[in-house]
Amino acid sequence: MLDHIPYFSYILSAFIGIGLAAATGFRVFLPMFAVSLASYFHWIPMSENFEWLSGLPALITTGIATIAEILTYYIPFVDHLLDTISIPLATVAGSILFASQFADLGTFPQWALALIAGGGTAATISTGFAGIRAASTATTGGLGNSVVGTTETAGAGVMSILAIAAPVIAAICAIILIILVVIFGRKAWRKLRSRKNAPDIL
Repeated sequence: MLDHIPYFSYILSAFIGIGLAAATGFRVFLPMFAVSLASYFHWIPMSENFEWLSGLPALITTGIATIAEILTYYIPFVDHLLDTISIPLATVAGSILFASQFADLGTFPQWALALIAGGGTAATISTGFAGIRAASTATTGGLGNSVVGTTETAGAGVMSILAIAAPVIAAICAIILIILVVIFGRKAWRKLRSRKNAPDIL
C-alpha cells in the first residue's frame, strides 16, 4: 500500500540514510560493519556502486576496525586523539552510507544530499560528543570518559539496527539526537571554555 505513495522509495532511503549517518556520529566503523554484515547475508539490498560493502574483505576489515575503535576509546588520552580525527572520519562515513541508499539518483544529487544530510548529521553528533567527552575529562579527570564511550557505542549499535529494521523510527530518533547533542554539546563546550579561562581571570 505504501508503495503507491509518490517517491516513497526515496523517502524510505532518506530515513535509512539519516539513521545510518546518525550512527556514524557515535562510532565511525560500527554502522559500516552493520551495513556490510546485513548486505553480506542479503538482509538488505546493495546497489551496484556499493557492492564492495557487501564483500567479505569489507566485512572483515570493518569488523576489525569496529573492535579496535571501541577498545581504544577506553584508553585515557588516546580517546582525545581519536576525537580530533573522528569528526572528519564520521563525516565521510556518514556521507558514504547515506549515498549508498540513493543509487537511482544522478551522481551530483546523490553526493550533494549525502554530504549535506549524511555528512552534516554525522558531523553534528560527533562534534557534540567530542565536547561532552572534553567536558567529562575536565570535570572528572577522565574517569567519566568510559561512560561516555559506552554510551556512544550503544548509541551506534541501536541506531544502526533501527536504520535497517525500522527506518522511520531511526529518522525520528536521529532528529531528536541532533537537537539534544547540539544543546548538551554547546553546554559542554561552554563549561570547558569557562574552566580554561578561569586561571587567566585569577
